[in-house]
Amino acid sequence: MRPLADRLRPQLLDQIVGQRHLLGPGSLLRRIIESGNIQNMIFYGPSGIGKTTLASIIARKSNKKLYKLNATTASISDIRQIISDIGGLDAENGILLYLDEIQYFNKKQQQSLLEFIEDGSITLIASTTENPYFYVYGAILSRSTVFEFKPVTAEDVALAVKRAFDCVSSELGIAISADEDICLQIAYASGGDVRKAINAVEMLSLAVDPAAESAVITAEDVSQVAQSSSLRYDRDGDSHYDILSALQKSVRGSDPDAAVHYLARLLAAGDLPSACRRLLVMACEDVGLAYPQAIAIVKACVDSALQLGMPEAQLPLGEAVVLMATAPKSNSSANAIWAAMADINNGVTGEIPPHLRDSHYEGAGKLGHGLSYKYPHSYPNHYVAQQYLPDNIKDKVYYEYGENKTEQTVMNYWKNIKRGE
Repeated sequence: MRPLADRLRPQLLDQIVGQRHLLGPGSLLRRIIESGNIQNMIFYGPSGIGKTTLASIIARKSNKKLYKLNATTASISDIRQIISDIGGLDAENGILLYLDEIQYFNKKQQQSLLEFIEDGSITLIASTTENPYFYVYGAILSRSTVFEFKPVTAEDVALAVKRAFDCVSSELGIAISADEDICLQIAYASGGDVRKAINAVEMLSLAVDPAAESAVITAEDVSQVAQSSSLRYDRDGDSHYDILSALQKSVRGSDPDAAVHYLARLLAAGDLPSACRRLLVMACEDVGLAYPQAIAIVKACVDSALQLGMPEAQLPLGEAVVLMATAPKSNSSANAIWAAMADINNGVTGEIPPHLRDSHYEGAGKLGHGLSYKYPHSYPNHYVAQQYLPDNIKDKVYYEYGENKTEQTVMNYWKNIKRGE
């Protein structure tokens, strides 16, 4: 028997759960589908939210010959087989190719389709769980429209769960009782993945006594089936970088609640190394010189976390995140090194002034190296004016003092020193 998720696969647009921004009444994609004038499209979003289902519905509405390929297993020979059918009697209206997981096709495989996509012999509907702007060949991307699919809300998933329970009840001839709270529990555990939620229903139905007239699904049953499936995370995928980005932006934005939320998502996925690395970056990039002690404190928290391991590691890392989110902020030092690196990468360097060059070797004096160097510690306040940058950029300014109290105090100190006060 086919899996329950396949047996319940929607056959009409209105049966698809969620995606109202794409398929709601009057929406652009819905109007395109209903017109029957199908163009090249790329469906982008997490798994289990209707991309394949929608592609199947579109295929039925077109008069084109349908081919389905999964890029994880397809090869150039599969593409050649499709191309060989162009112009055949059963493909006189063209070919509709549904290519699942297009990100697994290399550049050569994607390029092999380009000529036929361009002349309209093949209409491509591709799906991907990864950002197409990173993984899809530019020429394919420019000839397609990207539609982003969103995770389905728990309330919408619960409707699909209820429908799934009704289906298995009918098939088994057993009255399966799953109240609204049970359906929502499954929905929340699925993390917006409708297929995962329906698979959970199928698993629960397998535990029902076939000789019974009725069965009750309990919260404990659901928790054993669902476990930690609600978390969407792929250490090499978009969700990984999205969570890290959200974590850093929350700290930078001084929102401790959002910051600990995204840290918790990283730790729940078991990604302790990424969390530790990003916290160290934030201490320097976003807190910086406004609270210079932050890097030392965060480093101590990270070392403690790595020594403790999970689950105790969440304690020092939580402390580090809250500390940085509530600390004063400055990116002045980050801007300084970025500006200097930009000059270096663009070839803006110049000769090191002779008085700064190494003089600790025989013959250095004959070259004039180090002869006119002034040793700052020999002067009042350990400062003496002299040129440090190369001649061609001697007036370059990389570091601008931040407006925070710490940097302003340092700035005023050096202003007084350099004025001789």
